[in-house]
Amino acid sequence: MTKIEICAVGLNSALKAEKAGAHRIELCENLESGGLTPSYGLLKKVKSMVSIPVHVIIRPRRGDYIYDNHLIDVMVEDILMVKSLGFGGVVIGVLNKNGNLDESRFKVLLEAAKGVSVTFHRAIDVASNRMKLLDRLIELNVDRVLTSGGKLSAMEGKDNIAEMQLKFGTYIKIMAGSGIHSGNIVDLVNQTGIKEVHLSAKTTNYSDMNRDCAINNGCSAQLFEEDWWYESDEAEIRKVVELLK
Repeated sequence: MTKIEICAVGLNSALKAEKAGAHRIELCENLESGGLTPSYGLLKKVKSMVSIPVHVIIRPRRGDYIYDNHLIDVMVEDILMVKSLGFGGVVIGVLNKNGNLDESRFKVLLEAAKGVSVTFHRAIDVASNRMKLLDRLIELNVDRVLTSGGKLSAMEGKDNIAEMQLKFGTYIKIMAGSGIHSGNIVDLVNQTGIKEVHLSAKTTNYSDMNRDCAINNGCSAQLFEEDWWYESDEAEIRKVVELLK
């Protein structure tokens, strides 16, 4: 059976993912920025309330994957914190300005992550040479890579994902992600041969405060920086799980 990993933003999404039958969670905050490192409080609560495997993204800011030594130090501390709390995996990645693996800095992260599973995230999709990078990740004993095949969505990149799976799937887990949902997941799995899929099953929540405040009190909704956020849709996760059984 194909393993289903849910990119869960926050505690509510993690609980929904487990309840709906997901096999694993990638835990993050701020999915609006592509997913950033969760807070200590969120990590503690998820660890105490969720029993399926949880891998934690270690990404200190939005934007590219070029990190200086100060940010690498921050990421190391976050990895050590995640390990100390008993999580079984981290999701990391670092490139240089030429789109190649920043090997010296990546090795620092790998050393910190020793003893837990390591996933190289979608930094691979903006790498200058995905296949060369994959080959090196195998040599470095990375467990899996999350990819959309170098395209905006996994369906657009399905041919590249299939090639990655065919050439490297015996040596490293190829996990497809980006734009996957119940309407395309079966076709994607059948056309690529992948054994793991990654999706957020996200839905957009809007603030009742902004709407009710504006209607009832005449206050300005424009004063709110953000009046929406993402959470996972339990029904969508259940549908995906049933489709892949």
